[in-house]
Amino acid sequence: MNLNEWVMSELNRIPKEQFVEQFRQRTKKLALDVIRFSQSLPRTEEVIIMKRQLLRSATSVGANYRAACRARSSAEFYSKVSIVIEEADETMFWLELLEESGSTSKSATAPLVKETTEILSVLAKARKNTTR
Repeated sequence: MNLNEWVMSELNRIPKEQFVEQFRQRTKKLALDVIRFSQSLPRTEEVIIMKRQLLRSATSVGANYRAACRARSSAEFYSKVSIVIEEADETMFWLELLEESGSTSKSATAPLVKETTEILSVLAKARKNTTR
């Protein structure tokens, strides 16, 4: 089952409010997982800079998703979800850069990349289905 099929099955199986809460927890868990991951990184000057940027973008995913959940209109929701998508994409960038620079291994970033990709996919679909 691909991610879009999973989202649709979840929306059909559970109330929308419950799905939204589960997704809020999922974006928060991503932030916590990135915090834990960052604690294992080397303490070189370059890594400290990349780590700081990664922490900012990953924690922003959860914070801005919470803001999107409180949107007062479809246009505001669209705008907030667009910010979440940008921050998730930036999170991917920093994870890729940390790996490609040799600062960490692919096996260390793989679970975070997978989760960030899934979050991006769900939110891109939500944004596409939102009228502005």
